[in-house]
Amino acid sequence: MEARAKGMRVDLDDVDEQLVRALQRDGRASYEALAKLVGLARSTTKARVRRLIDDGGLRLIGAIHPAALGLHQLGHVIIEAEGPARPVAERVAELDEISFVTTTAGRFAVTAELRTRDMEAFSRGLARVQASAGVRAVQAITYLQIWKDPYFPPGPLESTDTLTEADLDPSDHALLEHLRVDGRASFADLASVSGLSPGATRARVLRLLETRVVHVGALVRLNPLSRTHTVGFALTLSGETEPVARKVVELDEVDCFATGIGWCNGIGTIRAGSQEGVFATLEHLRGLSGVRTVESWAHLRAIKEEHDLARPIAGAGERSR
Repeated sequence: MEARAKGMRVDLDDVDEQLVRALQRDGRASYEALAKLVGLARSTTKARVRRLIDDGGLRLIGAIHPAALGLHQLGHVIIEAEGPARPVAERVAELDEISFVTTTAGRFAVTAELRTRDMEAFSRGLARVQASAGVRAVQAITYLQIWKDPYFPPGPLESTDTLTEADLDPSDHALLEHLRVDGRASFADLASVSGLSPGATRARVLRLLETRVVHVGALVRLNPLSRTHTVGFALTLSGETEPVARKVVELDEVDCFATGIGWCNGIGTIRAGSQEGVFATLEHLRGLSGVRTVESWAHLRAIKEEHDLARPIAGAGERSR
């Protein structure tokens, strides 16, 4: 799915950035709470959020935790292409295992994320990427722990207290289907699709949120006309991972960060309003004790940016091959 652009540049000021980060934490936050946070009137705050949605490529979605869909193995691949990058990215985006694809500026042309049930399925998915026409070489990192992510709670992938597929009934699935399209849907609207009363629907939604099956947050799309810079980075470490990871996620400009096994020790994303902000963050990362090397690349365009939409909710198990 390609990032939307309406032919105008969207300038995000400090207030917009505050709103985006607040909505990433809680996409169902009231306009009153958001207005209090940024120090503006409720009507002005609501208008700001609407502008971000209409012109800034912002979506408020319900991101479903991969574990709730039986997807326990996540990882990231960088792809070197033979020839133009876009056709390669589009072919990779068609694979079921792939939840995210971008074209980049750097020594490789494409990045992608895989989500599968287990390591065996991950290996098959990686082989599919390698076999795609135009792919020269790939390097992968399989995640062991998510330290920071605007859509999912942090923690080891093999240990989660989220509900599983077996805990979800048809009403839950109906609510999830609706929330992942419209994260701020009213309880009345949600009741109309769940088959439950508004009170029972509210209780179900709160249960899904509290058990971390779904997180409603702001999906910030890679809009080519936005002045927000989105830059990926990979860290190679010289010692223990945890002390470095804890310092990395303290940086406000670091949008997400995961550690694992593969071509690097950790991989993440920087979002900053200026090139100077990106440079300052990269310099901070380079200066951290325990960081041996930092490699970075600019995300240019999203070819697939679905996150939880990699598979339909109905029959969320892995598709037959």
